[in-house]
Amino acid sequence: MQKESCDIGLIGLAVMGQNLVLNMNDHGYRVAVFNRTVSKVDDFIQNEAAGTQVVGAHSIEELVAALKRPRRVMLMVKAGETVDQMIEHLLPHLEKGDIIIDGGNSHFPDTNRRTKDLAEKGILFIGTGVSGGEEGARFGPSIMPGGNPAAWPHVKEIFQSIAAKVEDGSPCCDWVGENGAGHYVKMIHNGIEYGDMQLICEAYDLLRAGLGLSADELHEVFAEWNKGELDSYLIEITSEIFAKRDEDGAPMVDKILDAAGQKGTGKWTGVNSLELGVPVTLIGEAVYARCLSAMKDERVAASKILTGPKHSAAQDRAEFIEDVRRALYCSKMISYAQGYMLMREAAKDQGWKLNFGGIALMWRGGCIIRSRFLGKIKEAFDKNPQLTNLLLDDFFSRTLNEYQASWRRAIIKAIEYGVPTPAFSTALSFFDGYRAERLPANLLQAQRDFFGAHTYERVDKPRGEFFHTNWTGRGGRVSSGTYNV
Repeated sequence: MQKESCDIGLIGLAVMGQNLVLNMNDHGYRVAVFNRTVSKVDDFIQNEAAGTQVVGAHSIEELVAALKRPRRVMLMVKAGETVDQMIEHLLPHLEKGDIIIDGGNSHFPDTNRRTKDLAEKGILFIGTGVSGGEEGARFGPSIMPGGNPAAWPHVKEIFQSIAAKVEDGSPCCDWVGENGAGHYVKMIHNGIEYGDMQLICEAYDLLRAGLGLSADELHEVFAEWNKGELDSYLIEITSEIFAKRDEDGAPMVDKILDAAGQKGTGKWTGVNSLELGVPVTLIGEAVYARCLSAMKDERVAASKILTGPKHSAAQDRAEFIEDVRRALYCSKMISYAQGYMLMREAAKDQGWKLNFGGIALMWRGGCIIRSRFLGKIKEAFDKNPQLTNLLLDDFFSRTLNEYQASWRRAIIKAIEYGVPTPAFSTALSFFDGYRAERLPANLLQAQRDFFGAHTYERVDKPRGEFFHTNWTGRGGRVSSGTYNV
């Protein structure tokens, strides 16, 4: 192997790692690769990477020796302890100014810590979200880098050349922000992905229950939806899933057990929303829906005891399908608005300067949630970079106001049919709550003050003044401390 001949090194030759290496090779970069199971290196070089410039290394020392300075090493390994272990193995072979890139699904507090710790050792760290699955990694993913800003100029060209491109050629990759900002934005992406998938599943369930649509008919409906406002990767693949047949000719989707798995990024989003006090209700419901689906045996037992409503099929097929489509579109708007609310609060909390329109652009291509709809988010922030909530943008508010009758009808039908629609329903509840000038929290504050002397503010006094009422005649004059998220 030629010394210092490679542009970048990559450790971790699972599917995403292999495909990123081949993508970099396609764009003229010479990549050195290493894997802890060393046999995987030779296997990759002899098969998938045969005929390429990719260089195999049998040790970390050999990998680092093959790299041009400043050395760039990308880790595509399992999040958590494995990343820390790999960094420890790398450090003795690196020198000041070298760059370590974590391209896995790491939790953003870990990236905050690693950026700081490595900076103290003179090593530049980047934590980058990579989305798009196997195909995205191979032909153009969405890449969301954050970490030490001094590292960005050294990886910018590689990252932007291998990233997906939108219509005007702009890459779906730009600097997100310091420390864990890149992995944070990837976490929000994954949370929104949970929401999108759950919303599509609820639309499927409603169409099946309300109209008794076959897999072939569902294929047609989703293919049609993909030509309009809902044009997106997830709608497209859903249409294809309905068309797939098992060996016996039956629809493949009907053979799959209804118990969903998850890797934790949706849960991280939900937990972070609770920590920051931002009502990201739809992603939360999407996570809980997966948890409920996993209780398969309990549900089967309960189905023999608990009964639902008897109902007949929907009368107007075309109207019902359109109501469900609009319910899906409106609920999707709420989910993205909530995701952006959380990013805005996290940016304040962490001191990040996030470019919200730029984030929508990064998600426009290559990633799992790529869709036409993201262009509308980009336009909204281009028009008003200080926009406090997406729902207040002209396009979003106009669409929600126009479509809400359909949205409500679809949920009413779901209730009549006994079809669970946690994501549709929480989206509508949030819409009704967000547009409410007055909520019943005045009663809630009275209750808190009654049993715990937690105090309240008054409508006839300035905000920030707190009062306590002696509700029973037995209370003292002392009030409790308060906690506001």
